[in-house]
Amino acid sequence: MMWGYGWGWWVLGTLMMLVFWGGLAALVVYGIRGWNRPRDGSTQTGRPNAKAILEERFARGEISKEEFEERKRVLERDAA
Repeated sequence: MMWGYGWGWWVLGTLMMLVFWGGLAALVVYGIRGWNRPRDGSTQTGRPNAKAILEERFARGEISKEEFEERKRVLERDAA
């Protein structure tokens, strides 16, 4: 009997199985992530940015003009 050759094929087979299933899992993850991306090439995920939220709060009357201007300055300073 040739026990030495049997172990080599068993190890190689196990490694190939791990590579196959790992590659398949990577393709599934890559596909799901690609499916959820915006189609227009932008990087935003559909969530409004901080300035848009601030403008909405001002439009609804939740904050005063002075508070709006103050927070807008802070956002613009942090962005620069």
